[in-house]
Amino acid sequence: MSLAEDERSEELHDACGLFGCVATDAWPTNLDVAHIIYLGMIALQHRGQESCGIATTNGSPDVVAVRRNAGLVNHAFTEDDLINLKGNLGIGHTRYSTTGGTDHGNTQPFVVNTEHGKLAVAHNGELVNAAVLRREIIKQGTGLSTESDSELMVQILCKAPSDPEHEKDGPDWPARIKYLMTKTKTAYSLLIMNGDKIYAVRDPYGIRPLCVGKLIPPRGSLVATETDSECDGFIVSSESCAFPSVSGRLLREVEPGEIVEISKEGIKSICIIPRPNNDMPALCIFEYVYFARPDSIMEGQMIYSVRMECGRQLARQAPIEADLVSVVPETATPAAIGYAQESGISFTEVLNKNRYIGRTFIQPSTRLRQLAVLKKFGPLQDNFKGKRIILVDDSIVRGNTIGAIIRLLREAGASEVHIRIASPPLHFPCYMGINIPTKEELIANFSNAEQLAQQIGADSLVYLTVENLESAVRKHAKTNGKPVGHCTACLTGNYPVELQW
Repeated sequence: MSLAEDERSEELHDACGLFGCVATDAWPTNLDVAHIIYLGMIALQHRGQESCGIATTNGSPDVVAVRRNAGLVNHAFTEDDLINLKGNLGIGHTRYSTTGGTDHGNTQPFVVNTEHGKLAVAHNGELVNAAVLRREIIKQGTGLSTESDSELMVQILCKAPSDPEHEKDGPDWPARIKYLMTKTKTAYSLLIMNGDKIYAVRDPYGIRPLCVGKLIPPRGSLVATETDSECDGFIVSSESCAFPSVSGRLLREVEPGEIVEISKEGIKSICIIPRPNNDMPALCIFEYVYFARPDSIMEGQMIYSVRMECGRQLARQAPIEADLVSVVPETATPAAIGYAQESGISFTEVLNKNRYIGRTFIQPSTRLRQLAVLKKFGPLQDNFKGKRIILVDDSIVRGNTIGAIIRLLREAGASEVHIRIASPPLHFPCYMGINIPTKEELIANFSNAEQLAQQIGADSLVYLTVENLESAVRKHAKTNGKPVGHCTACLTGNYPVELQW
């Protein structure tokens, strides 16, 4: 799944990445908040490459500076942009569109004027009842300027019913957020900035990840210790992998349904909204399979370790005689290493990835589409000529890429190519923040493993079972006795909530 030959991509995309920072000292602060957010967003670039934005404030509800642009983070912001993003707190967003398309007007954070000052909101996820909410908001006479479901959340926050007397000294954002959470069950992680506070919010099912940490003054090393007492600021991120790049340390994950207030005084849990009917939490299982960076920690375990365990499970489930284990670079590497360790067959690279190939667009012929795939890889034929290869990948979506790779390996001298996929087959679309295609575009709905092996020219093909994937993900999860559950809707069709159209 790792790469694609055209716009109808084999690659899955997560919706967005979120990063926020609050300095411990008031404005003017010695902490360069905008640069901290910029570096954090670069670490989250894998979660969205279409557009990005940063909003900062000096703590005044009437002053918010914002810069938004298309493209990668290190191309979208100039040094002048970062210098002009003044403030002692701010939020950032990297975006891949699921709803709303690529229009620049959908780039986040959204910043709107309210009766309580400027409100900045960044959203990761996709609302399962967005169409219902859109009709409701428009019927109330409110105009919408984008197609993004994130704007719906902003409008609900602004219009949330409240007692004017109750808010005479300022907005009760926790109450407004709670109201928002009653309007839509999932899927969202949110950063909401107003005045001198950031609210970090995770939906009750916890489908999209979110975590909080603290900034430690660097002392010649970016590695913090438990004994560090000094703190320059507090940070929040979609993934913990962003923390070391800013000399930060993970404190904990935001709980499903939790509203967390972040200010210069610290990190404070406001409340946790329970799930309806005592439902289980439902962190997206593809965070483990593909989306999250390997060095991130979720549910108390490192993503890399879980992917290795997936490979071990796959080796036990589907052993085969072969001379070497290899990988389609590069997200499946931990699974391939796990497979090799469990099977006792050596791990050897067979493909060299060209890291300087940008996005390739729809090609006018089958031959050119195939070439668009092949130019991304070079065969390391001395490593495998005349040998039997077990090739591990993390997923198959449309099946466009893997067949071309198998042909490449065979032409370079592989005697056998056995495909092992470290996740189950994809059968259903996602409506909660991942761009999984329609059922008609998913190859697993038209070919079982044996049929697909024939179509792509593999000697055999086996997917990891749902049961073994769940076993690998839960084996070392540490949630302090709280229930562990995952969304497997794209694999099983069992959505955690009822979909509304």
